[in-house]
This record gives sequence, structure tokens and C-alpha cells, in this order.
Amino acid sequence: MPQPTSDCLTARHAGVRAALAANTLDALVVVHLPNVRYLTGFAGSTATVVLTAAEIIFITDGRYLTEVAADIAPNCPGFRLVKVDPTYDATLARVLVESGVSRVGFEAAYLTVKRFDWLSMTLAASVAGRAAPVLVPAERLIEAARIRKDATECDIFRRAGALLDAVAADVLASVHAGIRECDLAADIDHKLRRGGFEKPSFDTIVASGPHAAMPHARPDSRVLQAGDLVVLDFGGVYDGYCVDLTRTVSIGPPDLEARRLYAAVSEAHEAAGRAARPGAPVSDVDEAARAVLERHGLGAAFSHATGHGLGLEIHEEPRVGPRRTDIPGVPPAGRDDALEPGIVFTIEPGAYVPGVGGVRIEDDVLVTGAGVEWLTHVPRELRVV
Repeated sequence: MPQPTSDCLTARHAGVRAALAANTLDALVVVHLPNVRYLTGFAGSTATVVLTAAEIIFITDGRYLTEVAADIAPNCPGFRLVKVDPTYDATLARVLVESGVSRVGFEAAYLTVKRFDWLSMTLAASVAGRAAPVLVPAERLIEAARIRKDATECDIFRRAGALLDAVAADVLASVHAGIRECDLAADIDHKLRRGGFEKPSFDTIVASGPHAAMPHARPDSRVLQAGDLVVLDFGGVYDGYCVDLTRTVSIGPPDLEARRLYAAVSEAHEAAGRAARPGAPVSDVDEAARAVLERHGLGAAFSHATGHGLGLEIHEEPRVGPRRTDIPGVPPAGRDDALEPGIVFTIEPGAYVPGVGGVRIEDDVLVTGAGVEWLTHVPRELRVV
């Protein structure tokens, strides 16, 4: 699997170190694996990283030592590999003490209270004659950097979008009456892997007929039949990055209500795309889509945000939803991030009517200096099969 270049990782480290300095922190303990991967390129299942002003100390166990030494260390500036002995937390405590750091940030969203208490107690007991390292909760120090993709990440997204287009064409050609939702979902997952993806980026959604009125319905044994609207929501992981696409098809000619739903959602999708421009608040994108659906009498049928950020995780910042002034201190719902070049997100308005079904149209876009670049290009007209 391709690794980020040394120059790429140097720039990422510099951005996070600037955030450390701004928060008067000497180091940051990183346990959230997508953040570990962002800083190092490591894609394994277990590791802890300590980022200091001069080093990136990588703690892992015997399963990954050979891989990390061969594939990660040569590209990662300031890299130091430490083997777990005897446990991850005991090794982390020892590394922090030996590093001589004082204020140590930790990912408050990902470190349990139990681990925090143990580490604090162990650090306090490990130092004699000087102050022990103090653990300080930190929020979004890496996530804030990840929101704006660098050139390496943008190139990955362009390739992933092209692959997803090809998979989607194959998927849409295979939809037909008489197939079960669960079998179609399994076939989509197979097509994603055969099409060049490492794995699906989330549990594939196939929602037909009445199930289509549930935005996150799980595929079951229901058989697709004439008159159904079928929501197909799927995506893949490529070089670690997640892409996401939704199309809605009709089994046989759609009735008047189905055509009305589809036309309204299609218009909302177009409006959201026009509103996505550099410098605009993300809520503008949501408001553009929502205003269209409300004008069509479908405001209550749009039950989720218009989109979400994409990256090493399928749901990242920014949240492309309504303005939330009621909870200003709770990120990310309380923020209204501005769209900046390098942000990758989905545009996915939908309308869901119990007893009728539902429609969702979703594409991935990259914000550029001039506007947005569409990463997925599957035809958006209602497909009738």
C-alpha cells in the first residue's frame, strides 16, 4: 500500500505541532487509529503515538515491528520505534517520563476514564525530585488539520471517485426485480472489492419499497418488486480513504408520487451543489437543499444533514447540516465551518415518506479555489429497470 511521502508527513507534523504550541503543550498522545495513520501512514490495528516538538515516538507490539521498521520508519521524519514492554500503557508512561515533557495533551474523545486515571497515577508515582508529566485534555488538534486535505489526499480521492463511478455503473446494471435486498448488498460489496477497493467504507444500504422510507435501513430478505423505489447507498476504502455514493432506482415505471419525490430531491441536490463554494459556511449548503424540499412540501421528509466530510473515516468534519445556535459549545454540531479548498464532503439530500418510499441522491465533492470539483459522475437521472 502506498505510503505518504516524507515531505507530506513533515507538513502534517508541522501543522499539528503548531496547534500544540498554541495550546502550550509539550507533546500529544495519539490513540485514535485514523489519527495515527494521518501522522505516520500506519494502517495496522494497534499503536500509540507520542508527538513531541522533535520526535514522533511510535509504540507498538511484536506483530507490527517488522512492518513498521520497513515501511513506516523510512518515510516518517523524527520517527522512533518503541516496542511494548510489558503493556501499552506502561510503555507510554515510561516514554513520557523519559522524554522530560511537562504538559501532555491526550485525545479526550478516545481515552477512557479508566486509562486516564491509571496513567495519571503511574506518572505521578514514577517521578522523584521533579514534577510529573501532567495529562491535559485536547480536542480536535489533529482533526482540525485533517479537515483540509493535502495534495496527496486529493489525488487519492480523485482516483477513488473514478473507481466508484465504475463500480456504480456495474451495480446499477445489475438491479432487477426478484432479487433480495441482502443478496444485492452482498453483490455490491463484492463489486467494490473487485473494482479496486480494500473494503466497503460502511455497511451497504439496499432499501426497497417501504424500507426506502428509512434513511439507514438494513438490507434483509425483502424481494425487489415492481413499483419499488430502491435506495442504493454504498462506498469503498481506497488507500485508506472513504468515498460514498447513493443512487435511487425505480423497479418498473414510477408512479406520480415517486416522480414528484425524485424531482424534488434532484432539484435540492443541484441547489446544494451551487451553494458549495469556497468561503461559504457549510450550513449554506444544507439550507439550499432544505429550502427546495420545504418549498415542495417535503421539509419534514428530510430527516438528516445534507452531507458530511470524508477522509480516513466515512464521517468526518465538517458536518454539512443546519446551523445549531442552541448548543454552541458542543462540536461539531455547534460550529459552522467555512468551506476551504481541500475539504471533501458529500452532498446527499433525501426525502422519505412512510408508505411511499424514499429517494436519496449522493455525490462526493472537493472544494477548490474556484468552486467545487465533483469526484463522482454517475448519471443522476432516475433509472428505471
